[in-house]
Amino acid sequence: MNNRFVINYNPGPTFFHKLSGFTKVFMLLVMTVAIISTFDIRILVPLLIINVAIIVSMKPNYKPIIIVFSITFVTVTLIGNIMLFFVSPQAGLNNVGAEHIIWQAGRYYISKEFLWYIFIVFLKRTVSFASVMAFALSTTPSQFASGLNKCGFSYKISTIVSLAYRTIPDIAEDFVNIRNSMMMRGLELEGKGVSFFTKLKNYVLLLVPLIFTAFGKVGNIANAMDLRGYGKNKKRTYYAETEPTKGDKIVRALTVLLLVATVYYVVMYRFINPWPAKFWCPWLSRDEIVTVNAIDTLFFMKWFKK
Repeated sequence: MNNRFVINYNPGPTFFHKLSGFTKVFMLLVMTVAIISTFDIRILVPLLIINVAIIVSMKPNYKPIIIVFSITFVTVTLIGNIMLFFVSPQAGLNNVGAEHIIWQAGRYYISKEFLWYIFIVFLKRTVSFASVMAFALSTTPSQFASGLNKCGFSYKISTIVSLAYRTIPDIAEDFVNIRNSMMMRGLELEGKGVSFFTKLKNYVLLLVPLIFTAFGKVGNIANAMDLRGYGKNKKRTYYAETEPTKGDKIVRALTVLLLVATVYYVVMYRFINPWPAKFWCPWLSRDEIVTVNAIDTLFFMKWFKK
């Protein structure tokens, strides 16, 4: 089992590795619906604990996970929150429904609700990341295709997704090989004496051979599938498809309970008895929450009101 690029080609020895493809795809779909349906920390924290426990139980190589998470944190969370602060410092009021200012400089300020807002958004992204990592670490491309097909997707769509899923490690490995060969030819990609913009420009040069290599592999795969008569029949079977074990039945039952709980939460707390604001906050009561138009709070909207 190779965890270098997170995605595995062979099933691992742990409990979640041995589950069938349908069980893992079904669990991912339900987990995704549960995460999308709420910004409530009381729901997100248990989901995070479940996914982290699944990841830890598989004893993966944590290095690629940490690298991907760090890149995501810097590019999406950190930079995104800085831009949000300058564009809409009232995001806490818009989404949480109140403002308790703890720092202010001119028209820019930070409130407790703003910090709560960015924390909940970060938590939700972290839960989504953990659920995807748990699925990727435990599922082979063949199990992914088999699970999608058993969930009702066309086997052609399942195969396309499986091939894309399988190609990610190959592209990463091709990138490493191309980078090493270009460095041997004198292209400056590393070293303290090389400026950041020079490195960036040189890394862009790597995209051309990488794209041609990827298209070449796609063409070879398409020709091989045509020669084997792929797509002739309406249905197909998968060698990775297995009969459900006792573990599969237990996980499926728990996943169904999660689905029922998610539906109950959406119906009860989104339609029957909704919270007055988008985000639940522990120090606010219903009476303290005010409703505002998020568009009107953007700073550039003041130009149109003059």
